[in-house]
Amino acid sequence: MLGPQVWSSVRQGLSRGLSRNVRGWASGEGKKVDISGIYPPVTTPFTATAEVDYGKLEENLHKLGTLPFRGAVGGVCALANVLGAQVCQLERLCLTGQWEDAQKLQHRLIEPNMAVTRRFGIPGLKKTMDWFGYYGGPCRAPLQELSPAEEEALRMDFTSNGWL
Repeated sequence: MLGPQVWSSVRQGLSRGLSRNVRGWASGEGKKVDISGIYPPVTTPFTATAEVDYGKLEENLHKLGTLPFRGAVGGVCALANVLGAQVCQLERLCLTGQWEDAQKLQHRLIEPNMAVTRRFGIPGLKKTMDWFGYYGGPCRAPLQELSPAEEEALRMDFTSNGWL
């Protein structure tokens, strides 16, 4: 089993590779975006006897921790509930090799995506659905509606990137 020190070092390595300064956003020059909680998928290696190969997994995680995050193979696209056309456009740009345009669009989508997933979660997603003309509806218990301050912060995440 991997010890806490291994996971800690991998998490720190990924944080260094995933936290970056993004220039040229509508929200301001050199804005720092922390995407340290977003990890690329890691496959589980198995031995010939179908047991988890923890040694190989640890080796893979150490290697992964030394590399900067360079791409993605999928996503949890909560943002597609409100910016579906833009999320699909990002895929089309990648599939057609338009990497600079894809990167620009991706950078505009990161902050709103983090807002409706990690930062404000379901209440944030429901609020933005209402803003974009969909029915987000009220939160069910135990979730709470956003406070006015949270709603304003959420609005800024979308406004500062040109979506509202």
